[in-house]
Amino acid sequence: MTFKLVATCLFGLEHLLGEEIDALGYKRIETIDGRVTFEGDENAIARANIWLRTAERVFILLEKFRATTFTELFDGTKALPWEDFIPKGGTFPVKGHSIKSTLFSIPDCQKIIKKAVATRLSAAYHTDWLPEEKETYQIEFFLLKDEASLMIDTSGVALHKRGYRPQNIPAPLRETLAAALVKFARMRENVLLHDPFCGSATIPIEAAMLMTNTAPGLNRHFAAEDFAFLPKDLFEKAKEEARAARTLDTEFEAYASDIDAEAVKNAEMCVKAAGMEDYVKVFQKDALKIATEGRRGTVVCNPPYGERLGTLAEAEKLYRGMGKHFPSLDPWQIYVITAHDGFEKLYGRKADKVRKLYNGMLPCYFYQFFKKADGKTNKKK
Repeated sequence: MTFKLVATCLFGLEHLLGEEIDALGYKRIETIDGRVTFEGDENAIARANIWLRTAERVFILLEKFRATTFTELFDGTKALPWEDFIPKGGTFPVKGHSIKSTLFSIPDCQKIIKKAVATRLSAAYHTDWLPEEKETYQIEFFLLKDEASLMIDTSGVALHKRGYRPQNIPAPLRETLAAALVKFARMRENVLLHDPFCGSATIPIEAAMLMTNTAPGLNRHFAAEDFAFLPKDLFEKAKEEARAARTLDTEFEAYASDIDAEAVKNAEMCVKAAGMEDYVKVFQKDALKIATEGRRGTVVCNPPYGERLGTLAEAEKLYRGMGKHFPSLDPWQIYVITAHDGFEKLYGRKADKVRKLYNGMLPCYFYQFFKKADGKTNKKK
């Protein structure tokens, strides 16, 4: 059976996500802001959840239809074959979003869709009573310019939660965004990655996972593992495939350093939980005192901003310090993500390229310095 699947992502990562879907061998159908629609069989449901590094969730798309009235929304929802996905006794909560659409009330849309699905299931199972006591099939609707997309969430917990970072450890950067940053930096096996503001070491961990071809979802559970309409061993077979695909003999190495002792402790914990301790070296050091030590390398970092450092003034002082010290790392390439749109002025140099990205709903700027001061490119061979 062929499914239409929707993978969502942070704004600005659609191109990377599309490339990941291509690499898995699936056909892309449509790309819009924050989501890529593609086709695949039941194996794609498992493999997409396990392998996609920049996706936030993976949905099964049942159908799209126009809905400018609640009647149209009800009828369009009721016409879908929900009984093919939700068994008798299945739990089916509803949530969603509406953008630039006539039907803008989320609670009202939730009620209409819930009623329509219940009506369809009641008829299919010949009962007026639908006890929701089994596994959950989270229904998600997305209304965009009066077009309704009805979907079922296969991921459950968002995909950026890989499982290696405890909830009590603060982290300003999503794992999915960190994975995107190291992809943008084009890591190489013989080039050291150094994050001198490592925090919980998210960037170095994601880099090591990428370079060892370790699937980001290898050690976590997904909602679709409990779906009655999918084979019970579907995800385990996909995880076996992922374990066999790892390339643990790589010589890639990453440094995760921080001036804060507590951050270093957290980083060590997360690196170990991710199983990347053979590739990520964690230590305490002032970012303004790091050196190349004769190695080829790249800095990819998310320096403190405002509240993470205490005050905005302190953060800006740090950015000036980076601008004075980091040129000593030449010919290393420097990649910096921050929410401060005046970073270049404080750093004292115009970036060779700037990408606008989003960390959740927070707009950020990814400043890329890959040329020497004389304008020549720092090439990685």
